[in-house]
Amino acid sequence: MFNTLISLLSLILDSAIVPVQIIMVIPMLTAEKPGPAKAIAFISGMTLVRLAQGVIFGLIITGGATDDGGGSGWIKSTLLLVLGVFLLITAYRSFTNHPDPDAPPPKWLTMIGNASPLTALALGAGLVLIAAKLWVFTLGAIATIGNAQLGQPAGTITFVLFALLAASLLIIPTLIRLIFPTKAAALLGAFGDWLEKYNSQIVMVVSLIFGLLFLYKGITGLL
Repeated sequence: MFNTLISLLSLILDSAIVPVQIIMVIPMLTAEKPGPAKAIAFISGMTLVRLAQGVIFGLIITGGATDDGGGSGWIKSTLLLVLGVFLLITAYRSFTNHPDPDAPPPKWLTMIGNASPLTALALGAGLVLIAAKLWVFTLGAIATIGNAQLGQPAGTITFVLFALLAASLLIIPTLIRLIFPTKAAALLGAFGDWLEKYNSQIVMVVSLIFGLLFLYKGITGLL
């Protein structure tokens, strides 16, 4: 299972380093009320959808077991190839100042400040559902775990760990807000402003690095 998590590391990092999800959660954490409750609801919405994707695509039911490991490997390599191309296109679009096609509607960003925890839950779920690259990250994780043929208990645990680690850059600031409620608001607010200012550059660099990595893995896996 540990080796599989290492194989998932690039997918985990790319899922976690999505600036828009952090930009959405920071205002929830800096709000006085209910603050962390909204952020927890937002993260829960994202995680629940990822777990539902795991169920729908048979990971939790089958434990990642397959009758043909080669077939699973072919699926994994194809998904990585598609993801690599997708990320390189995203990097180019960011370089040419085109808007991110996976960014949520502007209305969602205006709703965040006054959102209830239930609305925040829906926003988190909706973000995962509309973002094509988050779909491919999750499907790539499912294929990687399936290819490892860990068996049901280990496969399920590994996918749950993937879902939690994919939200790690949201969970960490939420914990900071809970532990240091008076000091965290200003720090997180400044971080959110910096992230929003350099959002395009971050997306470009991350997409270029992981796009080339996934493209290489996909091509070599198919050869």
